[in-house]
Parts: sequence; structure tokens; C-alpha cells
Amino acid sequence: MHAYRSHTCAALTAANVGETVRLSGWVHRVRDHGGVLFIDLRDHFGVTQVLCDGDSAAFAELEKVRSEWCIRIDGTVKARDPELVNAKLPTGEIEVYVRELEVLGAADELPLMVFGDQEYPEETRLRYRYLDLRREAMQQNMTLRSDVVASMRKRMWDQGFREYQTPIITASSPEGARDFLVPSRLHPGKFYALPQAPQQFKQLIMVSGFDKYFQIAPCFRDEDPRADRSPTDFYQLDLEMSFVEQQDVFDTIQPVLTGVFEEFGGGRKVDQEWPQISYKDSALWYGTDKPDLRNPIKMQVVSDHFRGSGFAIFAKLLEQEGTEIRAIPAPTGGSRKFCDRMNAFAQKEGLPGMGYIFWRDQGEGMEAAGPLAKNIGPERTEAIRQQLGLGVGDAAFFLGGKPKAFEKVAGKARDVIGEELNLTEKDRFAFAWIVDFPIYEQDEETGAIDFEHNPFSMPQGGMEALQGNPLDVRGYQYDLACNGYELVSGAIRNHKPEIMLKAFELAGYGEEEVKSRFGALFNAFHYGAPPHGGCAAGIDRIVMLLADEANIREVMMFPMNQRAEDLMMDAPSDPTSDQLMELGLRIIPQD
Repeated sequence: MHAYRSHTCAALTAANVGETVRLSGWVHRVRDHGGVLFIDLRDHFGVTQVLCDGDSAAFAELEKVRSEWCIRIDGTVKARDPELVNAKLPTGEIEVYVRELEVLGAADELPLMVFGDQEYPEETRLRYRYLDLRREAMQQNMTLRSDVVASMRKRMWDQGFREYQTPIITASSPEGARDFLVPSRLHPGKFYALPQAPQQFKQLIMVSGFDKYFQIAPCFRDEDPRADRSPTDFYQLDLEMSFVEQQDVFDTIQPVLTGVFEEFGGGRKVDQEWPQISYKDSALWYGTDKPDLRNPIKMQVVSDHFRGSGFAIFAKLLEQEGTEIRAIPAPTGGSRKFCDRMNAFAQKEGLPGMGYIFWRDQGEGMEAAGPLAKNIGPERTEAIRQQLGLGVGDAAFFLGGKPKAFEKVAGKARDVIGEELNLTEKDRFAFAWIVDFPIYEQDEETGAIDFEHNPFSMPQGGMEALQGNPLDVRGYQYDLACNGYELVSGAIRNHKPEIMLKAFELAGYGEEEVKSRFGALFNAFHYGAPPHGGCAAGIDRIVMLLADEANIREVMMFPMNQRAEDLMMDAPSDPTSDQLMELGLRIIPQD
């Protein structure tokens, strides 16, 4: 017999009754029934109930074991009495009578219990992650993650892609976040960087003549943490293709992700039609570039109804350049109680409040109610109702100012309204491509132009587009949103050196700086670079959605905490004096 097991803890059935077997695993739960010990023995695959009484030579030793001891048992498979069969377990028809026991690894008093649903502080869970990972939900999440990655790989190979690896130690490159720098021992005073993404390398692979590339790529960014973002590293399905247009990339990644969500989505609906929404329209309709389309609410501009109206706050606001009033329709939200609740929400978000109108039936027909309705009068109110397509029992909320100042709050309000009024459809994955991103933005204080999005994107219209107002330039750049999260980001690349120089020039980068910071890419574009484009899909977020988790740390094996610390491995840690000396570094104490 094998040294540790003849079967896993999920393998035994009624067909094994009478057999002598060997199992190894962890003590999940111990129950003492007065001279008879019942133990749920658990391994990665499942649970088997084992039992022992005073007639067994192993009884005295088995009495000593506690939760999470790792043990090996030899015993005989017995059929459970019919009334004791556990239909919820694959092994529920049998139990194993223990005749021999070996303790493989005893456990100290546990800082957190594996059995049960008790919640523990994040600090405890991360410090003892190896115990936290033993819990059933975490085992399922990590198995799901592994299966999703395997499915992605297969689907990419099936589409004619090959997997190539790119360097982990490279040069610093602006990708929208701070780099993790690595000091060089052989070149004192110089630093490598961990790649924020394989961006330049995958483009160079296309220039090298490889038609289709993909990689399950680790990426490193020194970012502030969020529930859906790791502060240090993450993995993405990275792909690039030559001789393609934007739609070709969409047509490539859609069946991969559709297949993954259908395979692992637990029967939830997966949208087959993925609309393409411009960045401008997405901001207007949803207040974000990663909209949750399960929520049917679309915001609209209603400025004309408030110009010269009796509501002085909005009327005066609209006299300022670049301002507008937007309405958030709220079907079935037509009660003063709900409107007051949403007004309080706006105040918590730092706004003075949120204007509202709701429509009710007073027995003599429909009536518009609320402070706004009284101030602007029935004619304007009715025009707003008709524009928004609302009726009795509905409401609308209003925000005004320069869009960039209130769009984020408006988007949050839309989400809250959809949730509170049960308008957001659950058990569905709703996708949308966000396209036509602006390449540049302007600093309101200094007036300086800089990149708003990926600096390597091809501008729509090529060189000609770069001759006009930079703020009007749109890129062949795109994101894929799903249920309020950005899952994919990509672009058709700028592969012509003269357009690359001009694009960076508009953002204040001189030719020498471009050559210095992006020398390999710039030089390569002088040697017959093909048109190319691609995208990257965030694996952590995809698994988070599939696992129905609200925090990305629940689907990462060994995540950092919110202060970018690894409590289990005690990282970051202080270097030794010898290490600093070898690297030619000195730590300057911070005040």
C-alpha cells in the first residue's frame, strides 16, 4: 500500500465497503459520542467520516488529536446505517473504522478555525494565510482561478495563438502607475524596473514577425489599493496581433471571455451582444467608463429645461461656460422617503444635496412633487417627464456643474438607485466595449497637455489628427466593462515613428526624451513595423466576478494587505548593511 493513501477523502463509496484503505488529511472536526470518536477527515478533494471506539488499538492515540492535525489512518470501509447517510457528501454512504493511526503533523492552538463560517480580521487571515486557504470557500476560489487560467490558455491556443514569455527585469516605462525599482549590483547607481505590463515587449514581438502572441503575464505596479485592485502585482491575459484593426481584436477576445464566463459562471446569463459605447457617451449616460449595464438607468442632459427657470441655483449655474444639468431617472422611486434618502446619499458624497422631482397620483391626475417642481413650474416639469419617459410612481434626480466635477457622484448615485429599487438585474454578466478614448487631457490649473490614456495608441486619423486641437484627438483605444468593472484594456498601436514623435511632442516630450525612454520601440519602428494591436484581460478581476466576491484578495493566493504589506512573509523588510553596501545604497531616515 502507498505510504500515505490508497484513496483521497472524496473517493470512497458504497462499492468500497469491506475494503482496507489508507487515508491522509487534516482533522476537520472531532465529535466524541461517549466512547466512540467521529472525525471528519479532510483533504483537498473532500471529506470522509472516520470513527474509532475502545476496541481499536488506535483509540488512545486518536483521543489526542485536535482540529487541523495532519494524520494518516488505516481502516475498514463500512456502510452507514440508512438513516445516517449524508446525501450532501460524495462519501456520505460510508465511514471508515480506524484500526491504525500515524500523526504526520501536530497543530498548535489555532489562530483561526478552518471549520465553520466564523469571520476573522483581515490581518489574522493574511498573517496565517496557509490556514485561511484551507477553508472550503478559499479552496474553491483558488481551484476556480487555476481552472479559469487553464481554460483561457486552451481557448487562445485554439485560436492560433502561441504563448511567449517576456522579461521580468526591464527598464522603467510610464504605464500610468509608479514602478517598482530594482537596484543593479553590477551597475551601481542604476536601477531596473519590474514591468507594469509587457507593453513594449509584446509590440516588439510583433515587429519581430510573430503574428499572434499571448501570455499569462505578471504585472507590477506600485498603486494605492482598492477592493478590485492589488497594490503590488496582478496577472493578466496579455495578447497582441499583427495586421489587425480594432474589430479584429474584439472578435478575438470575445469568444474567449464568453466561453470562460459560460463555463464558470454557475449558470448566470452571459450577454452575447457586447455594445460599443463611446467614452463620451459612457460618461454622460453612466457617469463612468466602466458602466454596469445590468442597471437599465441612463442619465440625460436636461439643461434646457432649467435655463432662465425659477430654480435660481441651476439657472445661474448654466450661465457659466462648460456647465450642464443632468437627470438620473428613477423608475418606481417616486416617494418622498426614497428621495430624501438619495439626497442624504449625495450629502455623504460631499455635495450640498441632489435635486429631485417625483410624480404621484392625487386622484385628479398626475402631479409633480418636490422643491424643484414648485420652482420651475408645471410646463417645464412635464417636459422633463416626457424627455425621461417617466410616469406616476417614478422620480428623477438632478446634478449640475462642470461634468468632470459631478460625473463620479452621479455614476455612484445611478448604481445606488438601481440597487435600492431592484432595477439592477442579478445573475447576469453584462459586457460593453468603451471606445474612442481621448488621448490627451489638459491640466485646469497649468493648461499643460498630457496623456490621459495609453501613450502608445494610434490616434484616429493618424498624423492629420495631431495637427489640430489635442483635446479633440481620439485614440484607437478600448476597454471592456462588465458589471461595473474594467476587465480588459487595449489599443491599436501607434507603429509609425513620425506619428509617435508628434504624439509625444504634444504631451511635452521632446525627441531626445522619447528616444531615451522608448529607444527600443522607436528604433524598431524604423525597420518595417506592421500595424498591430491587442489587449489585456485582468485575471484577478475576472475570477473575482466568477466567484461572486467583492474583494480581489479573496481570489489571490497570497495577497498583500491594504498597506502593501505581506504579513505572512514580513515584507517589505529592512535590508542588511551588507546588502546595501554591495548595491552602493544608503537609507536616508524619513522625518
